[in-house]
Amino acid sequence: MKNYLSRISVVVAVFLYTVAHVSGQNNVKLYDPSLDGMKQIKEAISQAKNSGKHVFIQYGGNWCSWCIRFDGFVKADTGLMRIINQSYIPVKLNYDQTNRNDAANEFLGNPSRFGFPVFIIINGEGRVIHIQDSGLLEEGQGYSRQKVFGFLRNWTPQAVIPRKVENK
Repeated sequence: MKNYLSRISVVVAVFLYTVAHVSGQNNVKLYDPSLDGMKQIKEAISQAKNSGKHVFIQYGGNWCSWCIRFDGFVKADTGLMRIINQSYIPVKLNYDQTNRNDAANEFLGNPSRFGFPVFIIINGEGRVIHIQDSGLLEEGQGYSRQKVFGFLRNWTPQAVIPRKVENK
């Protein structure tokens, strides 16, 4: 009987841990399903044009564990945050059952075909210049800092529009 109760206790503990872990993930609200994606994009393009930056769209949803993982990964790395803050206007574009942002998805060139999250870079003129499949930035159960940093660095305005060198 003692062995039986011990096993039941372990099963209950594992169950409660799992429920707490899953519910905690569902409480993360990075994306706002009430926002109009096209309006978000147009506002970000205007800001990018005025600031000389590009728009960095993270397209995903609160249901997406890899979306939440990416957000935490970037926020924990000061170097990644620095390059985003210096070179990009960040946007979190929602995709879920209540708001798929179909017009935005079409405008962006159907990036949802890559799965979620997917990253889109738009220049200050409103042209999509890159769509990044986030799976190519993964490493093990997370993201590769080297790959993410390389991706972000390679699509900054400075990288895409190099300085003109004067002949003397």
